[in-house]
Amino acid sequence: MKKIGSLIAVSAIALGLAACGETRNERTLSGALIGTGVGAAIGGAATGKASGALIGGALGAGTGAIIGSESRPRRRGPRCYAENRYGEEVRVPCD
Repeated sequence: MKKIGSLIAVSAIALGLAACGETRNERTLSGALIGTGVGAAIGGAATGKASGALIGGALGAGTGAIIGSESRPRRRGPRCYAENRYGEEVRVPCD
């Protein structure tokens, strides 16, 4: 039980980092990579088999990519970003 609790804590921290990156594509990629690693670790530990790690990695990649793409970076200071026609944030000169 202690092992599962620590894996849950690690996965919560990793998914919190899934939004690292300035653009939506960077956040999606980092979320997918972090989710793959965490999902594989949890799936492998929970089942003790390689198939569990593969399934966990696939589920983690999908979940991490979704969370990463839908998150927004924190804003500090003046807003110096605008949205382009593709819905991505771009830097603009601050007034």
